[in-house]
Amino acid sequence: MKNILIHLSIFTLLFPFITNAQPLLYVPTGNTNDVVIIDLSTDKIIGRIDELENAHGLSSSRHTEYLVAGSMQVPGTKKSGAAKPAKMSEAEHATHHANTKSKAEQTATPSYVSIIHAKHGHVMRRVEVRALTHHTAVSPDGKIAIAVHSGAGGISVIDLNKMNVIKTLQTGTWPNYAVFTSDGNFLYITNAGMGMVSEIDTRTWQVTREINVGKEPEHMVISADDKFLYVANKASGSVSVVNLKDGKVTKTWSVGEKVHGIDLSDDGRWLFVASKGTDTLSRVNLSTGKITTIDLSPAPYHVAYIARLNKLYISSRKIPKIWVLNAQTLQIENEIDLGKGVAHQMVIRLDNK
Repeated sequence: MKNILIHLSIFTLLFPFITNAQPLLYVPTGNTNDVVIIDLSTDKIIGRIDELENAHGLSSSRHTEYLVAGSMQVPGTKKSGAAKPAKMSEAEHATHHANTKSKAEQTATPSYVSIIHAKHGHVMRRVEVRALTHHTAVSPDGKIAIAVHSGAGGISVIDLNKMNVIKTLQTGTWPNYAVFTSDGNFLYITNAGMGMVSEIDTRTWQVTREINVGKEPEHMVISADDKFLYVANKASGSVSVVNLKDGKVTKTWSVGEKVHGIDLSDDGRWLFVASKGTDTLSRVNLSTGKITTIDLSPAPYHVAYIARLNKLYISSRKIPKIWVLNAQTLQIENEIDLGKGVAHQMVIRLDNK
């Protein structure tokens, strides 16, 4: 998963009890209904933002003060603590999450995304969308947010100035994850049910290409120069490397079973991939193709890399924990006990230091 690096003024107070801005990690915890805030300089939890309902998706941009959180909870239903059945895929889980309604009923069931003001640490607005939202993405200029509707299919496009939906678009079966190019002109959506990535021109909001990858593509990350898209294929246990110039897969790496979280080092040297089915983390040297794999148990899940600290943050799907690894040595340096929940789509915000 590609992290959003947001440069905040060193004089900005993120919360009344924080006197100096620090690199922070924001972690949605799913059905425990909050976002945990972690100071990355100490790896300590310094706060929580509640008012959420089963948020898996969280995103931001360095040109906005907002965090955009999805909701996997149908409005008006009791908050659920039910875990995903062991044999159910993430896509199927998203389709049936937190309720027993049919897929058709979910399509017609409105939900919302929560707009969080990071500086003040609370939900400032809720924007109604047409269905449950799994992951989210924010455009590089901070003006647009994307809600991915895994169960109902397609996406909603939200204007963050007007705080409303300006466009809905169908992509493919079981859409899962969204990433923008650095200029914001193109958006990529994985479609887990079709083994395909949709390319969308955000200037017209038209699907311009459909790129075939592996089985059940979920998370992905784009290179800093926008030349390559790295796609984690859950069912294939692999990563597809897509050359975005011609839309072709140039290579495929086998890394483990039930591949999930993925991220790049800022210098483009390494690709990190979590495989929760084999309890492993793989680091791919993008210059040589060499893959280094370590054991990490149980069920490594989402991945976030921060260059300035040379740290790698890996959550667990089975327990409320985040491992902190040295990105160079892949040694565990710390463990963060969340107390409850499961860490999902993590967001890093950086100051100007």
